[in-house]
Amino acid sequence: MQGKTVMASTFKARCLALLDQVEIDRIPLVTTKRGRAIARVVPMDDAPTGRTTMGTVHLVAVPDAAYYGTDEAWDAEL
Repeated sequence: MQGKTVMASTFKARCLALLDQVEIDRIPLVTTKRGRAIARVVPMDDAPTGRTTMGTVHLVAVPDAAYYGTDEAWDAEL
């Protein structure tokens, strides 16, 4: 699956426009960092069939109070 290649710095600066272009052109986009491919963005229709993206993102940090809170007092009944 060949596609366009873009440096990570360019991807960062133009992310939304590049994602729109992947959707329109239906051509995958490979992101590189220091000349090495690190990620591929593909149109959703090109994703493997029979699979959903639901539940594919997982928390890799250790959940703790600092992760879920701001340590600021608040009143939920305002």
